[in-house]
Amino acid sequence: MKPPISFEPKKKLRIIVLVHEDLVPPDSLDGLSSKEALELKTEYDVISSLKSMGHEVHAVGLYNQLNAIGNALLEYKPHIAFNLLEEFHGYPLYDQHVVSYLELMKQPYTGCNPRGLTLAHDKALTKMILAYHRLQVPNFAVFPLNRKVNRPKRLKFPLLVKSISEEGSVGIAQASVVHDDEKLAQRVDFIHRQNKTDAIAEQYIKGREIYVGVIGNQNIQTYAPWELVMEKLPEGAENIATLKVKWDPAYQEKVGVATRAAELTPEQHKSLERLSKRIYRYLFLSGYARLDYRMTDEGQFYLLEANPNPQIARNEDFADSAAHTGLPYEQLLQKIMSVGLNYRPAAT
Repeated sequence: MKPPISFEPKKKLRIIVLVHEDLVPPDSLDGLSSKEALELKTEYDVISSLKSMGHEVHAVGLYNQLNAIGNALLEYKPHIAFNLLEEFHGYPLYDQHVVSYLELMKQPYTGCNPRGLTLAHDKALTKMILAYHRLQVPNFAVFPLNRKVNRPKRLKFPLLVKSISEEGSVGIAQASVVHDDEKLAQRVDFIHRQNKTDAIAEQYIKGREIYVGVIGNQNIQTYAPWELVMEKLPEGAENIATLKVKWDPAYQEKVGVATRAAELTPEQHKSLERLSKRIYRYLFLSGYARLDYRMTDEGQFYLLEANPNPQIARNEDFADSAAHTGLPYEQLLQKIMSVGLNYRPAAT
């Protein structure tokens, strides 16, 4: 990697921002439909904010061309690559290899390292690692593609069925919570057909949905725990973060989706902070991540998923929790770059 540079708030940096080729934002969102603007929001917020902070910013749109990154490194000689990719060549798990390429090129970048991305992308492996360290995770079983569904006897209903590797709640709906073997088989088949991935069925934990933002490499900091609530959820429906809850504004309004600082006791807050830092280290995460928990009525925290490189649009959960902790949006982006510039792979 390049030697660390002096990182001062007013220092002008050369930055390339890696985005999907369809998500290179225009200079203004004026004239776009609300749907179009929503799809470009993260990329627009990051790039426009970095420019307003005085940095030299170049968006690099990618689909499957690593040479486009190499060309950008030669042309712009960036101090840092701001990584907003969530897939490569149409496949979500390939973003970790893009980061490996950046490390091979000795190019500093924002976000998580390849090993952390690899571990966190596999929801079953994540749970196995944390269970080894005696942390609370839901019981689970994996159902591979093209295999008959046989539920282990130890795995009790109700269960939540989802893709083992897809992110963003893809494939998750109210029907994902199943109460018998017939519905389990149907939902596993749905995941296999729609997502083309293995399925994972995990113990459904009733409780509050709480997110914790974590940032850092060796020195780790957590932001204010953030809670997802649905104030107008129909009777009998489960408070789970379905695809519609996350991405459908009309449905969000219908069920009263809101996110806000979680009301916790000082002891719960301290326990969650310690737990989040342990998980972040056990999964070899770096850069920044969001950890998704269920908190039971008894006050126990179960990790559901670890999400490295989470959504960092302005006024989204990660940015809001950082702002609640005292870090406004522009300073958050500056912090993310500072953490990236100071990250060193184990090989160096």
